[in-house]
Amino acid sequence: MANQRTVAVLGPGGTGGLLAALLSRSGHRVLCLAREDTADVLRRTGITVRSAQFGEFTAPVEADTELREEVDACLITVKHTALDAALTRIPPATVGDALVVPLLNGVEHPAALRARYRADRVAPAVIRVESTRVAPGVIEHGSPFTEIDLSGDGVPRDRLDALAALLDAAGPTARTTGDETATLWAKMAFLAPFALLTTRYGLPFGEVRTRHRDELEALVAETAAVSRACGAPADPARALTRYDAFPPGAKSSMQRDAEAGRPLELDAIGGALLRAAERHGVPAPVAERLVRELRDAGH
Repeated sequence: MANQRTVAVLGPGGTGGLLAALLSRSGHRVLCLAREDTADVLRRTGITVRSAQFGEFTAPVEADTELREEVDACLITVKHTALDAALTRIPPATVGDALVVPLLNGVEHPAALRARYRADRVAPAVIRVESTRVAPGVIEHGSPFTEIDLSGDGVPRDRLDALAALLDAAGPTARTTGDETATLWAKMAFLAPFALLTTRYGLPFGEVRTRHRDELEALVAETAAVSRACGAPADPARALTRYDAFPPGAKSSMQRDAEAGRPLELDAIGGALLRAAERHGVPAPVAERLVRELRDAGH
């Protein structure tokens, strides 16, 4: 993907908006797919990013409600709760040979996407970033890092490497990984304890890791065991070290959604974790209780 490429971004929110603006700034043609009201704003104003890592800038993008032309890649950056409805904006016939790159939480979505699009063009990725859409076309990027791991069992490696290079040149640290299962579960095993505990107790992570330390350690052990059963390595001690390095005021995106009254990705994270645990016969009592309590609370 040397020179200018055309990249569609389905869902120009916190993550998608940041990537769209960075790709546009680096010289690529970016087509954002969103509702008509959002698309209209993006056509007129572009996307403004406020970031300690990348600076403050505004980048022009094109926008539409549906993909109507061939592109080189389509980044899917909607929340899991909006995925089914959002996919109507990218018809399989139009997507064609493009790489379909979901940057979603969870581990179950690649199978659904492969049933809809070319299986050998679905390239699941994980992104580590804290980025928020504060208004249509306005993105606040809070983390001092933006890291992308790109995978895809069956996807031609040269296509993955080219897209990783394109993303890396635009600003994020991007790389291709060789094992899709390990890539997805590495994030899942780390995200699930963070998301479930902060959302259940409505506390920033600094308080969670001190006031609910026993639960954190037990949940980390459970998710690591499920990850290993699924064929992905996991290191609970390393995970706890990373958690202890988190800023004390950190909140998970699930917690922010709960505070804002938005639908939660509870099934994509907690539900998927429990389904994997059941398939492999791995006990996960803490995860089961937290998911049940969140559901009982109306989530």
